[in-house]
Amino acid sequence: MREKYIIPVFVPHLGCPNDCIFCNQKSISGQKENMTKEKAKKIIDEFLKEIKNKEGEKEIAFFGGSFTAIEESKQEELLALAYEYIQKGEIDSIRISTRPDCIDKTTLKRLKQYKVKTIELGVQSTNNYILKRAERGHTFEDVKKASKLIRRYGFTLGHQMMVGLPESTRIDEINTAKQLIKLRPKMIRIYPVLVIKGTKLEKEFEEGKYQPLTVVQAVETCKELVRMFNNKNIDIIRVGLQNTDEIADPKSNESEVVAGPFHPAFRQLVESAMWYDAILNKIKKLNVKVKEVEVTVNPIDANNVIGHKKENIQKLKDTYDVDLIIKQDEGIKQGKSKIEVIKTYNDFLEE
Repeated sequence: MREKYIIPVFVPHLGCPNDCIFCNQKSISGQKENMTKEKAKKIIDEFLKEIKNKEGEKEIAFFGGSFTAIEESKQEELLALAYEYIQKGEIDSIRISTRPDCIDKTTLKRLKQYKVKTIELGVQSTNNYILKRAERGHTFEDVKKASKLIRRYGFTLGHQMMVGLPESTRIDEINTAKQLIKLRPKMIRIYPVLVIKGTKLEKEFEEGKYQPLTVVQAVETCKELVRMFNNKNIDIIRVGLQNTDEIADPKSNESEVVAGPFHPAFRQLVESAMWYDAILNKIKKLNVKVKEVEVTVNPIDANNVIGHKKENIQKLKDTYDVDLIIKQDEGIKQGKSKIEVIKTYNDFLEE
């Protein structure tokens, strides 16, 4: 499989018809000024120079804001620039992110002309009450209509959903995942809600009207969502906002995050928690009092099995007095494991 490189070009708030309660795109992207053709060209050229594997797959991604809500001339300007790189063979594809209510047949035909391959929709929730509460300005009907049109026109469909929106429950978020799976996206992004400076949500938080999830709560919900999407072979391309100077620990002076389940390795926390559950379930099925167990996994999975700061090893020891030994074997398929009991309590007592 070819190595893939994403060249992110942020167009913060360009085209956004309203401010969602949780959103400050310029804080999230770390970009205070609007994007121009000249700036975009500079970003792309500098990124291409840094790419080590020139044979890798390269994609320009217009993130932030709502790309298809930008005035058409600005869309065409940025798309034409990206298309030039495709014609020269320097770029393989183009990706955009947008709102569900900013997709129609005319828009999709224009995107087709410039060889856009992937369209990601900011869905956030499929519950219309929660969408209204978050001041999204669209409904789930818009999501269904846009998703079907995108797939019909031959684009790769991606969805973005959020966990911990105001008045949203874990059941709401599981139902959102179920509804999105029915719309058959190829990929998904899962974002726990963080309280960002300069947003309406910050005001609600300060007034005590909104309580963000804890890291533990967000992990518990996200691991269930990840299982659901994995079971349907939907590619999970991100869990949690990317750690940057602006999106960092709220204790940092430079951070734009006021509160919420921020963690620099949030995805690892989720995947480690899933591995912990899987290992524990296997141990319980052994029907023997285990003292020491050896788990063999693919090297790619080893860090997640160990857990962030060896959390899984420590938790098994503290909670069940089980010693966990981890072995690596490239012959084992990623995501799979082999478990072997090294020592039972009877062995331990006989020593």
